[in-house]
Amino acid sequence: MTMTTEPVSGPPIPQRLTGRMKAVLVVLLVAQFMLAVDFSILNVALPKIGDTLGFSLSDLQWIATSFALGAAGFTLFFGRIGDLIGRKRIFLGSLALLGLASLVGGLAPNPEILIIARIAQGLATAAATPAGLALLTTSFPDGHLRQKALGLNGALMSAGFTAGAILGGVLTDLLSWRWAFFINVPVALIVLLVAPSVITESRPAVRPKVDLPGALTVTLGLLGIVYGLTQAGEHGWTHPVALVGLLAGAALLAAFHFVERRAAQPLVPLHVLKKRTVAWGNVLGLLAFVTETSLVYLLTLYMQKTLGFSALTAGLSFGVLGLGTVAGGMLAPKLISRTSTLAVLVGGGLLQAAFTGVLLFLGSTSASMALMLPAIFLGGVGNMLVIVGFMITATTGLPDHEQGLATGLASMSQQIGITMGTPVMSAIVTAATMGATSASAILHGVTVAIAANAALVLLGVLIAAVFLRARHGRTQN
Repeated sequence: MTMTTEPVSGPPIPQRLTGRMKAVLVVLLVAQFMLAVDFSILNVALPKIGDTLGFSLSDLQWIATSFALGAAGFTLFFGRIGDLIGRKRIFLGSLALLGLASLVGGLAPNPEILIIARIAQGLATAAATPAGLALLTTSFPDGHLRQKALGLNGALMSAGFTAGAILGGVLTDLLSWRWAFFINVPVALIVLLVAPSVITESRPAVRPKVDLPGALTVTLGLLGIVYGLTQAGEHGWTHPVALVGLLAGAALLAAFHFVERRAAQPLVPLHVLKKRTVAWGNVLGLLAFVTETSLVYLLTLYMQKTLGFSALTAGLSFGVLGLGTVAGGMLAPKLISRTSTLAVLVGGGLLQAAFTGVLLFLGSTSASMALMLPAIFLGGVGNMLVIVGFMITATTGLPDHEQGLATGLASMSQQIGITMGTPVMSAIVTAATMGATSASAILHGVTVAIAANAALVLLGVLIAAVFLRARHGRTQN
């Protein structure tokens, strides 16, 4: 008698979100939205903080720079540490630090305490962002459910950046700039109370050693690049301090590549960086965040300096952009499942470029708002399609034990893009206006920068079409 055996298979992959998946998704999305808000919530409040605490005008930029240095410089390092000791542990610890730093910042009696709190907030963001993304990708099976989760995550992160600008203006005008810090405390506390029972730990079975030379060179290199970018935005691209920071950062990143080639257990295995999806996906992510976040800066400048709007009115106008990014995040997984990730990257980029180009026709009267508002809505939809496509591209095809690294790279691209965009566009505006400050001169400078912005979006479309075509067919949905 002949007996046949059925092949052994693992548990079936769920096709719909389970109750536990929904709980995990809510907890992680709330945390990621809060982290995104922190990038922009203090921008409108800077003058009032300076008046209250006695910051000099030249030192105000350190409130943003101190945060950016920690948030962008340590992201890759903490992402890898999460792979080694557990993403849940890093995630919870960093949120506790964020809540404490926010409380200290809100109570700060002098500039020194405020800057220390901002550094701590930046470090907490550098740890929590890749850990949260890694927990998200490992909590959902590769495919439609993960794409849906990443789409919602991307939408809320982009909306959080926009919401930060709005919320900062509202809180500062109605209450106090201190509430821009305090608002994090209850949110962090709620997440810390709920997350331990909802999120399961994610860590490798065997813990490799930490690559200290690699960690040191990449962290210092990123710090140099970010510091150079912020100084370039403040003083110009030819300023000695900006040049030294950028050159030192570039040299250290080159040294990092040399170190990783010889490390027995590298911080970033070179076979990961050689994956086309990882390398070019992160380039697309960087361009996506450079273009949309810097567009917020350009349009803020336009509305306040050319149209004469208040900071609060300008901030509230970006609610339309926030709605566009949320719509794009909801739409992206559906489009990817029906077409492909590459199609969404290209189509989203073309949509963003087209409606960024529409902004070239802005005029010097408030009637231009009828053109600007629908353009930023549809451009926001396109930008979010690219961001979701980038997140899926940069994290797909890697095993779970490398997801912290993949999401660390993606988070680093995002945060450097946010940091880089404003200095680049500010330098273009400055060059185009040649020192003039009239409303018409500002409009001219903003228009030139918008053209450069649209060109960068089209560069992303070209990169996706040329370098991801071979690996992104319909099978990778």
